[in-house]
Amino acid sequence: MFGKKKEIPQIDKEQLQLIENAQKRIKQKKSLYVHFVVFLIGAVFLILANTVLGIGKTVMFFNLNWFVYAILAWLFLFLYHAFNVFITNRFMGKDWEQKQLDKLVAKQQNKINTLKAKVEKEHPLVMTKQTPKPKTPAQTQLTIIVAAAKNDVIGKDNKLIWHLRDDLKRFKTLTSGHHIIMGRKTFESFPKPLPNRTHVVITRQANYQVPDGVIVVNSLKDAIDASRNDQQPYIIGGGEIYKEAIKIVDKVELTRVHHAFEGDTYFPQIDPLHWKETDRKDHTKDDNHDYDFSFITYERL
Repeated sequence: MFGKKKEIPQIDKEQLQLIENAQKRIKQKKSLYVHFVVFLIGAVFLILANTVLGIGKTVMFFNLNWFVYAILAWLFLFLYHAFNVFITNRFMGKDWEQKQLDKLVAKQQNKINTLKAKVEKEHPLVMTKQTPKPKTPAQTQLTIIVAAAKNDVIGKDNKLIWHLRDDLKRFKTLTSGHHIIMGRKTFESFPKPLPNRTHVVITRQANYQVPDGVIVVNSLKDAIDASRNDQQPYIIGGGEIYKEAIKIVDKVELTRVHHAFEGDTYFPQIDPLHWKETDRKDHTKDDNHDYDFSFITYERL
């Protein structure tokens, strides 16, 4: 459909971590198996040394031969080894420690955010001065462009629910000549790449095939880095990308459709504590538009 495609090798960091963890577990279990075999051979040797060769035959403790205590001590060491492999290293290793640390940090961060929101509400001017504006690479102005219903629905089944001619014209005018950052599903919703724009597609799929000129990355951070030479890249969807990006973008170009729709993809709410409306143009429905809508520009405080 898109013409010639080329393969771009990708490394899935999560899969790589799973592979490393699996290799680590295999080494631990191999070590335990070797210990078990050595223990069996050693136990047999101790018994034969005492009963056949007569080594320490007269040495006894509490009416038991010395080799019995030696085998029991060795068995204790083997059981301790097995406990470490199947319990300690599996459930309480470095990964477990890191997860506990992450949970603690997240809990503290939630407390900080709650206090911050309270102070922002009571003293908005003070917090506006103190809160630094998020930075993006190369001092670009990173912008979200989106059309959302009044209940924040933006799509259903990876398709637009409405067709607004002026909204499509505005999208073309703003994004032409720029990088447009999107998730894989958004990219696949296009019949072909949009002209006069550099597509940056975020996906975790390995060896994802795209037409020539399309850039494939694994994360939003990498997508922004790939657009560093563009002073005005746009993020165009989908829902999860919007949810992550709204925390760092400088501007939101929103087409608000004044009608509620049913859908499966939503745009995050605009928090007035962090955003101010700087421009608005209202449009009433007509022969070319089935719904009232507004073009609204928000800039980060």
